[in-house]
Amino acid sequence: MKDYKVFTINPGSTSTKVALFKGTKCLFSQNVSHRAEELAAFASMAEQYPYREKTILSLLDENQIDISDCDAFVGRGGGLLPMVGGTYAINEILLDHAANSANGVIHPALLGPLLADSFAKKAGAKAFVVNAPDTDEFQDVARMTGIEGVYRKSHLHVLNLKETAIRHSKENGKRYEDCNYVVCHIGGGVSVSAHRKGRIIDGNDISGGSGPMAPTRCGDVSVVGLIECLNAGDSVKEIHQYALKTGGFVSWLGTSDALEVSKRIEAGDKKAKMVWDTFIYQIEKYIGAMACALAGKVDGILLGGGIVHSKELVARITEDCGWIAPVYAYPGEFEMEAMAAGAIRVLSGEEECKEYTGKPSWDGFDFS
Repeated sequence: MKDYKVFTINPGSTSTKVALFKGTKCLFSQNVSHRAEELAAFASMAEQYPYREKTILSLLDENQIDISDCDAFVGRGGGLLPMVGGTYAINEILLDHAANSANGVIHPALLGPLLADSFAKKAGAKAFVVNAPDTDEFQDVARMTGIEGVYRKSHLHVLNLKETAIRHSKENGKRYEDCNYVVCHIGGGVSVSAHRKGRIIDGNDISGGSGPMAPTRCGDVSVVGLIECLNAGDSVKEIHQYALKTGGFVSWLGTSDALEVSKRIEAGDKKAKMVWDTFIYQIEKYIGAMACALAGKVDGILLGGGIVHSKELVARITEDCGWIAPVYAYPGEFEMEAMAAGAIRVLSGEEECKEYTGKPSWDGFDFS
């Protein structure tokens, strides 16, 4: 098979990650930081596009990196409506939805398709997004809540979750589409998801505050508990931040650094030990829940994300959940590799390229 050359672009809140791949080999990778005052000069996220493009071009020039012969360019697919997972060709509808944040989420990831498309046109190459943040493959019963008109949403670390499952399947001579997995991303946020035959049928809402406690996220808290926070003087904005930035380790210990928490535990900090034990306990509970979503038919429990470098965490999850299925650890994140791999699967004919139509994969129930 040809070693396709792919350039990946992942714009973040304070940085832009880029990487150049030839086949599975990474030829160049860089994470460029942006000063807050520079970004503050732009009235909207879309207005950052020329600045981010210039930053990437300057970086490539400084490092004498040639991308004119790339076969494909992949951008992180923010701003899009819910879609099934896969690799999508960037078309005019997708560009319009990204530029105008069709999903209402204002995040730098929406610049990914715009940048990838621009570079691709200059090189005469193809442009894609792969397993975009708003991938939604939930089964219907996973969407319901106990309040009419309020539904559970699919917000997960989809790119890394699916890449971990795809890699594991290939290593074991299987197809992702033929397997059932519980896949976890354990980092600053925690995703625990049920994968059935290549689709994520259930998982916790990492943007909505559900799931296990995480270094920066509160996880599940009762409705009454949140009302008590309001009554105690917390604003709605502060409560929203508990779900995204100031909950979990940050709330209890004032740090989101798992290594710092481990050092405190070694020094005899009982509070840190309780928070860490609770963190693992809640992940394990969600693993059990996702196993039930798969009716107990689980081929493996896959652990990915930065905190999976903790051998103790992996050992404890293995001991407590190994009776469900074998546990496998894939420490770290594979976002850039995942974007390149998705493009290569399409270029090589291994996977069919999908078309973004602008019609959401789920848009409510018809109970009539």
